[in-house]
Amino acid sequence: MTGRATLNDVAAAAGVSSATVDRVLNSRLPVKEATALRVIEAAERLGHHGARLMRERLREHTELRSLGFCLQKRHAAFYRAFADDLNAAVAAPGQPRAVSVIEYIDALEPGEIARRILAVGREVDALALVAIEHPHVTEAVRTLHAEGRPCWTLLSDLSVPERAGYVGVDGRKSGRTAAWTISRLARAPGPVAVFVGSYRYLGQEACEMSFRAYLREHAPQFRVLDTLVNLEDDQMAYEATLDLLRREPGLVGLYAAGGGVAGMIRALREEASLRPPGATAPRPHIVTVCNELTPEHRAGLVDGLVDLVLGTPTPRIARTVVAAMHAAIDRRGTPAAANHPLAVQMSLPADLYVAENL
Repeated sequence: MTGRATLNDVAAAAGVSSATVDRVLNSRLPVKEATALRVIEAAERLGHHGARLMRERLREHTELRSLGFCLQKRHAAFYRAFADDLNAAVAAPGQPRAVSVIEYIDALEPGEIARRILAVGREVDALALVAIEHPHVTEAVRTLHAEGRPCWTLLSDLSVPERAGYVGVDGRKSGRTAAWTISRLARAPGPVAVFVGSYRYLGQEACEMSFRAYLREHAPQFRVLDTLVNLEDDQMAYEATLDLLRREPGLVGLYAAGGGVAGMIRALREEASLRPPGATAPRPHIVTVCNELTPEHRAGLVDGLVDLVLGTPTPRIARTVVAAMHAAIDRRGTPAAANHPLAVQMSLPADLYVAENL
């Protein structure tokens, strides 16, 4: 559902009356905090245009901290699940009382991304974001830092030194794990392909470079092809994978360091039983490594199309960044905070999934 959701839609999703939703939106009469939070979370989930205003008005009437999160691709199952993990971490027992502000940024233009980051960052006490590396984006983080609003990078780091920290998987380890898997499982050396969503995601850049470095050092008999970009779009990944398979009938390995994997798996599924031109046997198995245990990737593992999934431990990332945000808010204005300008790296290992441990 989009921003056209009505108050009745929000009421049904939250399990309350439309009058209660109206009271939360317009602060007409007191509403229990737990009920208000349930209404706000339903409004955010449905994309109701008044969700942010509800958060602000709840915060005005209670002593709540406001933690902001800029994510991507509202309709992607991965980011919806990640948002649920972040909301759960903010509401977890033992944490300071706070509300979460989730903003999905589907824009592709760096200037618009930066504008949205600044808009959200100025409404919250601390911000965590998933974004591409670009001068507009890093300048937005630098500006928020100067205004006393700490920013963390999630999933993919940024080069701006003023960020408060990075929380995500270790791209170097992920890339080398993918290369180790392909070099050990491939029946014979041969060409290997790498997909990235965009060169502007530093996390994916680290995965790609580490993948190449491992094979160069430990398995030089494998030939890594020029990196392919799919913009994390399933249809583009599907078409690019089909083209790759036709150009490289001897392909032995495939590593997707970013998104768009559902399209890649669809292409592998279609080609699995086909025979290359002039061949008398089905196409040899291509050792495939990708990210995130989505339903499509799980099916790929079960069907033998995917050999290894590197999963992002989003619940741990959510708990880690929320704790770091609260710690930074607690230290705000103290000498320790003034003398601690450098960001702290909090890299977590990826979760490993094969068909036998699902």
